[in-house]
Amino acid sequence: MLMNSPDRAAVLRYEPNGFTMLSRGNHVVCAVSGEAIALESLRYWSVEHQEAYATPELATKRLLGQ
Repeated sequence: MLMNSPDRAAVLRYEPNGFTMLSRGNHVVCAVSGEAIALESLRYWSVEHQEAYATPELATKRLLGQ
């Protein structure tokens, strides 16, 4: 279980097979839509861009530069 702080964005280092929490929080912000993503729901991110995405469609959109 992740140690979280309520109503605060976490700072993460995105890695190929997971992420490391640098600053505690309970969510991250989608780089495309700006919506909050609960850490428990975080499935899509870019190691290269160090960004999180709410859906696979938003990740694809960002990575294709749209």
